Amino acid sequence: MTLKQITAVAAGVLLLAGAAVAQEKKTIAVSIPAADHGWTAGVVYHAEAAAKEIEAAYPGIDVVVKTSPSAAAQVGAIEDLAAGGQLDALVILPHSSEELTGPVQTLKKDGLFVTVVDRGLTDPTIQDLYVAGDNIAVGGTTAKFLVDKLGGKGDVVVLRGIPTVIDDERIKGFEDVLKGSEIKILDIQYANWNSDDAFKLMQDYLAKYPKIDAVWANDDDMLMGVLQAIQQSSRTDIKYALGGNGMKEIIEKVMAGDAMTPIETPYPPSMIKTAIYLTAANLTGQVPVRGSVKLDAPLITKENAKEYYFPDSPF
Repeated sequence: MTLKQITAVAAGVLLLAGAAVAQEKKTIAVSIPAADHGWTAGVVYHAEAAAKEIEAAYPGIDVVVKTSPSAAAQVGAIEDLAAGGQLDALVILPHSSEELTGPVQTLKKDGLFVTVVDRGLTDPTIQDLYVAGDNIAVGGTTAKFLVDKLGGKGDVVVLRGIPTVIDDERIKGFEDVLKGSEIKILDIQYANWNSDDAFKLMQDYLAKYPKIDAVWANDDDMLMGVLQAIQQSSRTDIKYALGGNGMKEIIEKVMAGDAMTPIETPYPPSMIKTAIYLTAANLTGQVPVRGSVKLDAPLITKENAKEYYFPDSPF
């Protein structure tokens, strides 16, 4: 099931249960990282949008969104939220799984419904619901496209993000699909999910390797730096420069049929909106959703790109 389908189901449940919710006030706290780069800016945008939509439609539910610039600040934020009044649920995208597990566990003891998004806690038994994208598919779907388009042969360079499980899974998905082909990874280094760092690393790759058939930056912030470096180099050997996550600028390229960036794989920040809607649906008592929800990472092409385009989002 896609993100939009899941969100639509949750919204439908709330519509049916709206009268029941209105009889007893419920509060959902949403704790997320501050907008320190494109993807987290998208998370903040969609979280605030979900809060406004739910509160406007269902006066029995309050949604309080708090952003934090660091793990330590996030610990303080959720403690303040708990101290400020009775919470019924917590939706959290942790800065750090390790640092947030203990504080969330403490709140869980008070009977909160806990939804974790993207970065799981070190103790998964704490979370009632886990919502995330399929990072292995983000890498695998991209690699399959390259294998098909390059005829199973070629030289590629890869830009990683930061040392995290998310990054490891994307790389695993990419490398696993390349196995058995004659596509060679010339180099693979971290660029910290940062456009400037990616620009510098891509310049290094361009200077080091006279022939590159394709580039994969496993995040669109990095891809923007890669594309800038390629443009300045005037190199003509690079057939494809691909990313991942669904940044609107990259989706626009796909919609326009860009030759170098004709496809994309989604890891949408709007997953936070799905998580908030599902949590609200749980509070109604109508549909008790538990366990894990893994969102699809299908190939985004010119034909379906419009479905993944959010022009008003910062990402």
